[in-house]
Amino acid sequence: MAELSREQLTKRPFSDKKHYPYGFGRSGDFSISESKLLQSHGSLFAALVDGKLTPQTDEEQQYLESALGHRPPQTPQEKAWLKYQARINRPKAASIYGSKRSITEEVDEDEDIGDNSDIDIELDTE
Repeated sequence: MAELSREQLTKRPFSDKKHYPYGFGRSGDFSISESKLLQSHGSLFAALVDGKLTPQTDEEQQYLESALGHRPPQTPQEKAWLKYQARINRPKAASIYGSKRSITEEVDEDEDIGDNSDIDIELDTE
């Protein structure tokens, strides 16, 4: 796979098919403006956080510091990115009915008791 240039990477619309297969706007987690900000700036944030790009401007440095939690978010883009991170990293909801347990077969330690499947029984039918 060919390496994407900086311009291609930052101009590419951001999407997360694993967590949001129908898009950010249809998830109900984000407002319309937040979903647009994620689509337009998410690729840049992801590349900065993953280390694929190094920040070249002060604005990119501030994005990275905010995304890593070194300072509170100040711009709408930073707030949308941190909201996205909070949503995908939230703990999974547990069921009030419990979890499915795997059924394990109990093993009898007593070797004298067997399944007796080889015993023939004759019945009088008179």
